[in-house]
Amino acid sequence: MSLTADDVERFEATRPRLEAIAYRLLGSAAEAEDAVQETFLRWQSADVRRVEVPEAWLTKVLTNLCLNQLASARARRETYVGEWLPEPLLAGDPMLGPAETAEQRESVSYAVLTLLERLSPNERAVYVLREAFDYPHREIAEILDITEAASQQILHRARRHVAAGRARAEIDEAAARRIVEEFLTAATSGRLEPLVRLLTEDAVAIGDGGGKIPARARAFEGAVAVARFVWGLVRPGRAKQALVGGTPEVHAWTANGGPAVVAVVDGRVVGVMCLEVTADGIVALRNQVNPDKLERATARWRATDHGEPLLHAF
Repeated sequence: MSLTADDVERFEATRPRLEAIAYRLLGSAAEAEDAVQETFLRWQSADVRRVEVPEAWLTKVLTNLCLNQLASARARRETYVGEWLPEPLLAGDPMLGPAETAEQRESVSYAVLTLLERLSPNERAVYVLREAFDYPHREIAEILDITEAASQQILHRARRHVAAGRARAEIDEAAARRIVEEFLTAATSGRLEPLVRLLTEDAVAIGDGGGKIPARARAFEGAVAVARFVWGLVRPGRAKQALVGGTPEVHAWTANGGPAVVAVVDGRVVGVMCLEVTADGIVALRNQVNPDKLERATARWRATDHGEPLLHAF
């Protein structure tokens, strides 16, 4: 059935919210865009005149598409080369969605997106719809075809799982930049001690190269091991330059609402390292270097006034 201009306009008005939901559910901007486009095709083929509440209808279709995608994604990630990390989004990306409340900001943080991978598809959906978009349990129950009581129980379980692994402290953009600047100063000091002092004793470093850029299959654990990894990462080397196509410019930035180190070669983002920070120090470094997961970050970077780099690495 063909859509009228008003029907298309109604869909486009919901697109930003749909993309933000899909990104939180899937951890991938590219997959989120595909899910939203498939939702539009479903809208296009539906008898939209009989849809009483378009936003609710579209959210239900999108969420169920994402749940199906999550089921197949789990199978694909079992054969993924090395660690799998979400696709990072740089500051100002509209797919980050609403950020008025602490719950909304936390739901899209890189640390929480990583934790959401441990949840079942239904737990993830309930958590995202409730925490990030404030859907009442009645509507969530209708979207997922469950009871309100089941929705409440699932949310309780999801919150417990996320809280058990969460160590993040909420900080503003200026503070995030200061943390990254201090981190990079320590990393390039030529000594391990300043870097170790910034890390918690149980700090970890995880990298995702997707089999395209070398990344350790297992996490580095402990402050000293993480410090040595970072120290080696910023040391010059022709082999590293060849991998990324040149000498990266390194910037202090914000990704998914938290402090991040962004490495750029000729306007192309080649790495985003997200820092998870607590009152005790940096507890985790999650380094995304898979080029397939940096295309949107590159587009955002090229559209942003990012100023001079803090240093040239590698």
